[in-house]
Amino acid sequence: MERTNRPATEADLESIRLLAERIKANVGRVIVGKEEVIEQLLVALIASGHVLLEDVPGMGKTMLAKSLARSLSVAFKRIQFTPDLLPSDLSGINFYNQKTSAFEFRPGPLFSNIVLADEINRATPRTQSSLLECMEERQVSIDGETHTLARPFLVIATQNPVENQGTFPLPEAQLDRFLLKVGMGYPTAEQGVDILRRFKETSPQETLDPVAEAADIIAAQTHYSSVLVHDDLLRYIVAIAEKTRSHPDIALGVSPRGTQALLKAAQVVAILRGRSFVTPDDIKAMVKPVLSHRIVANNAHRLQAGRTEAILDQILREVDVPTEEALAQGRSR
Repeated sequence: MERTNRPATEADLESIRLLAERIKANVGRVIVGKEEVIEQLLVALIASGHVLLEDVPGMGKTMLAKSLARSLSVAFKRIQFTPDLLPSDLSGINFYNQKTSAFEFRPGPLFSNIVLADEINRATPRTQSSLLECMEERQVSIDGETHTLARPFLVIATQNPVENQGTFPLPEAQLDRFLLKVGMGYPTAEQGVDILRRFKETSPQETLDPVAEAADIIAAQTHYSSVLVHDDLLRYIVAIAEKTRSHPDIALGVSPRGTQALLKAAQVVAILRGRSFVTPDDIKAMVKPVLSHRIVANNAHRLQAGRTEAILDQILREVDVPTEEALAQGRSR
């Protein structure tokens, strides 16, 4: 797909769907039984967002990120986050070249298309905050000079939710920069056997070939926002957000950035479902991945596992869903 300034056509949206199917099938050669998780990563990639992968060790978080990177013909860097990691280790430095008697910029791993921030909560808050500018504005400022990051740019951060020793929990401002928070989850018994069979001799990840170019992703990021969204669905998204702000069990509700993220994710999901318009089900499908890490339960419920997801389920049951008749009338105008 070529990047143009013209409005997206049905063919453009179909090309995005086929691109996503191609990448999903390629990653699925390595990752067993996690089609929904792979799809959510593709939603973030197409919507120009970032992903927080949260699960216990050994669930395949790093392998998933590497498999996605191998499926794309783009630059990839993995950063192991540790307490002694400095912001300059991410962004790069200006160093003095004695041969040329001048300062030269040596870019860090952030100057890649896909960046895997492994165990992000092991780095200090100072280093974590250095990601804020690059994740939100796609640029890095060093010694007063601004460097624009390449497109596409996707940060996939992993963290272990059950280990607290030697970690620094991500603040709400940092969490809000992630479009989605995704958990891998344990495989079923049948999937566990398939994993053993698939990795018995060698890792299939080593045999993955790229199935998409950077230009394909950039074109998808340019056209996905052309998906139609009825005004009633915009009001539906806002109603969900407002419900989180007044819920008795929530101390901090969804911000306007969160509603924008939900809209973007729903538009991409609509494309992946073969449609050029958003439905209420597209929004419902992305409520938990997009909003669960953006709300803070009050002190009485903060430590209860899965509490925010349960609250969002309750909110979805209470908020009125736009009728199909009204949405159909809006699409026909």
